[in-house]
Amino acid sequence: MINFIKKIKNALGIDSSVSTAEKLASTIGGIIGIYIISLISYHFTGASGAALIVPSMGASAVLVFAVPHGKLSQPWALFGGQLSSAIVGVTCYMLVPDLFLAGGLAVGLAIGTMHVLRCIHPPGGATALVAVVGSAQIHALGYEYVLTPVFINTVIIFATAFMFNNFFPWRRYPTSMMRFTDTPVVTEKKPSRYIEKEYIERALSDIDLVIDLDVETLQQLFALTLEHAETPTFTPGQIVMGHYYTNSKHGAEWSVRQIIDEAISDDPKKDMVIYRVAEGQRLQSADSCTRTEFAAWANRELYSTQK
Repeated sequence: MINFIKKIKNALGIDSSVSTAEKLASTIGGIIGIYIISLISYHFTGASGAALIVPSMGASAVLVFAVPHGKLSQPWALFGGQLSSAIVGVTCYMLVPDLFLAGGLAVGLAIGTMHVLRCIHPPGGATALVAVVGSAQIHALGYEYVLTPVFINTVIIFATAFMFNNFFPWRRYPTSMMRFTDTPVVTEKKPSRYIEKEYIERALSDIDLVIDLDVETLQQLFALTLEHAETPTFTPGQIVMGHYYTNSKHGAEWSVRQIIDEAISDDPKKDMVIYRVAEGQRLQSADSCTRTEFAAWANRELYSTQK
């Protein structure tokens, strides 16, 4: 029965790997994001309905709050996808008399435009379609639809996502705000598990598939997978002075520590390390423990992006 349930979950694409803290943060973020968009937009425009807030912003909220580290959620995808799609949608409505054809062209050309501009953002398709099939109030806006409500909505949801997600150390948004990465910086010696980006790009080209992950994230994923396969558990010998480590916990339990001093000894009970908390709970505090205890806490090594 258990195997049967697993097969059903795999067939349906059900993923249960997300922590409760992550689910709660995503939910609260969505509530706050749409509320603030509506409040601010109404204050400045006094409009209602889709002229106040584009329905596709609900889909954008799902991306920036539930998948803040995804490729399709990043600023260029958000702004480029929404604005270019709005322009395409208005243009199709103005130039194509047939409403059904205009709707199809709006969505299709919006997809093509986002591909060319490298800003794929799924909600953009809905933004383009609303410009065609929306109310008379939307049609009356013309190209002003691009500015109000689309641009204003996009700015507000980006600002809200930026402030909200960065409140949680493990949810930095955009991803350029992440202070630590699983991939070594170029100046550091690359581990044997490191996979060059060009090989990943060639593999993606071979299967010709669009995914919500950039090459850097895939590189981290492959490296981490190989690391877990090669060394299932962390050993005291892997704890090195000056390096950063994480416990890979979810939510508030997540933490990053840096080794700032050590007292090396052949006796495991006297082989001590002093560490500081570089990210997460008790930020900037320091403590000490044996190297063996630290290794038991650590799950993997991280690399600072601040160098």
